[in-house]
Amino acid sequence: MSAYDHQQQQQQLMRADNVEEEEEEEEEEDEEQLQGEYNEEYYGSDVSNESGPETMPWIAWFCSLGGHQYFAEVADEFVEDDFNLTGLNSIVPFYKEALDMILDLEPEEDSTKVPDVSIVEASAEQLYGLIHQRFIVTRQGLQQMADKYQAGHFGSCPRTFCQSTNVVPCGRYDLPGVETVKLYCPNCQDIYSPPSSRYHNLDGAYFGTTFAHMLFHIYPELVPNIPNKIYAPAIYGFKISEYSRCGPRMQWLRNKQDPKLLDASGKMIKDSDDDDQ
Repeated sequence: MSAYDHQQQQQQLMRADNVEEEEEEEEEEDEEQLQGEYNEEYYGSDVSNESGPETMPWIAWFCSLGGHQYFAEVADEFVEDDFNLTGLNSIVPFYKEALDMILDLEPEEDSTKVPDVSIVEASAEQLYGLIHQRFIVTRQGLQQMADKYQAGHFGSCPRTFCQSTNVVPCGRYDLPGVETVKLYCPNCQDIYSPPSSRYHNLDGAYFGTTFAHMLFHIYPELVPNIPNKIYAPAIYGFKISEYSRCGPRMQWLRNKQDPKLLDASGKMIKDSDDDDQ
């Protein structure tokens, strides 16, 4: 092979290498462009958007909405257990479709009886609330709510002498549509309406009548140890008699009895002894 032929062969090899490098660079640019479009499509929507759960599970999205901070995130395993949902199909309309929405399942193709998706969303909210009522009295649910209570997520008692004791949400009824959520104070043992209007439409049945009291029964260390102090109305320094029309009415209710001084029936031991005599 002559020197000229050898030089021509070297040039052809160099051109082939340059072409391969250019093709590899173009492929890398195409892959980066596709990855960028995918990231933009997947992460571009706002996860806090209240129009729907676009990039996060339905339960996490629902609990992140404004006015839903009282809710705990129910575990999927709890929702998937039919035993935990016993009787709810007779309370919630479009039960099957609402349950599929909560579990992020695709709706059935023959589901033509649903007139509007907004109806299913309302049913899903009610169904989740009633499932939530049952979940928060389990060990896992109580632990979640105890953590939220200690972090002050539910607010504090408005009564001055409770010294900003943390409160927990509760309901006075277990069936939905009767009354909105209330806040229970473990110190004065009374209930109050939430101060923020965003919670005034939240159904109290989603928390039920049992949870608040079971929480402090399971976790007695959460009960505050605050000295019992009751406001005494006075005029020019003189206390108003309880027999007066404008006298104190809550004295008997606010007084806390020492459990050691009560018998099995709840009466004072001294009083029960007097009755026997």
